[in-house]
Amino acid sequence: MVRVIFTPNLRRHCSCDAADVTASTVLEAILRAVEHQAGLKGYVLDEHDRLRKHMTVFVNGQPVKDRVLLSDAVEPNTEVYVMQALSGG
Repeated sequence: MVRVIFTPNLRRHCSCDAADVTASTVLEAILRAVEHQAGLKGYVLDEHDRLRKHMTVFVNGQPVKDRVLLSDAVEPNTEVYVMQALSGG
């Protein structure tokens, strides 16, 4: 199973429990993890299932390579971390 973890700071905006899912890409993992968590999908992904600009994703501690389609491959025991991106000055 792939473990999808949403950082605690997201809880200010929506319910976001960690989830263990079966998936072959980062996008599949996120879609399955948000399936039953109201409001979370729309906070993380846009209407085209693309990662919103204020979000970032790490796979086993490394930034995703494909921020557009989230097509990075995942395997069992992969950890996907979803968090808000920090910006500004």
